[in-house]
Amino acid sequence: MDTKILLENGTNELEVLEFKLDGNAYGINVAKIKEIINYQTVTPVPNAHPSIEGIFMPRDTMITAIDLKNCLQRGVSEPGGLFIVTNFNKLDIAFHVDSVVGIHRVSWREIIKPGSTVSTSEDGVSTGIIKFDDRLIIILDFEKIVTDINPETGLKITDIEELGERQRIDVPILIAEDSPLLNKLIVESLHKAGYVNLIHTENGQQAYDVIQECKKEGTLNDHVQCIITDIEMPLMDGHRLTKLVKSDDETKDIPIIIFSSLVNEDMMRKGEALGANAQLSKPEIGNLVRVVDDLVLNK
Repeated sequence: MDTKILLENGTNELEVLEFKLDGNAYGINVAKIKEIINYQTVTPVPNAHPSIEGIFMPRDTMITAIDLKNCLQRGVSEPGGLFIVTNFNKLDIAFHVDSVVGIHRVSWREIIKPGSTVSTSEDGVSTGIIKFDDRLIIILDFEKIVTDINPETGLKITDIEELGERQRIDVPILIAEDSPLLNKLIVESLHKAGYVNLIHTENGQQAYDVIQECKKEGTLNDHVQCIITDIEMPLMDGHRLTKLVKSDDETKDIPIIIFSSLVNEDMMRKGEALGANAQLSKPEIGNLVRVVDDLVLNK
């Protein structure tokens, strides 16, 4: 299946691959997918996490295979089905699924944020729900699934300690990140690095509303001198936020850092075309602080 459907920059759209597991419909952002292949026999890894089926090497690249059914506490997958091979946070990982339905183009505004009955804050593995025809498609938080299996793949908070003692820095920073856990970790990391004047929002729309309100009140410089944004967010994604900010004469000089698990060569080109000042993969929290320093302290 061709997963390389082109999207224009900053349109607030995404492509979602719908797949099946135990008859239920789930989704993943196509931007995370490298390819979809038939199930291959894997080599088990001793003492590995129960959700890790093993490893295999198509085309001389070692890939870890994860039993998604096991991750969702629905039993253990039998041989067969498909592997959705992904790349995010600089990791190549294959997720074992039953079948693939197809690809749907949707707006981030169509994605419903899970309620507390579906996803409880930091513990949930669903980032959104799409109502499509006669069914609901649950978009899974693949980053969290992988981090739960191996915490070392998440934000490397220890990188902040390597920066040493830091002075209090009052430069106001606006953060757009929909994951409650990552939002919390980013804020804590910036606090440790001395940045204490922070506004954190849950998506690009909330962040843009803050900017518009500050423009209206004439307090933009007091509250927003740097923006850190994820790409994947409900209502408004980070690329759309970047496009809106950089196409406005009043806000175009505000530095924008895209901090996302999706940062790869293709996404770097998109971010550059939209005017992003820097783009980093999410594990690089130490580099995030260094980039913020360069953009707001050394300008």
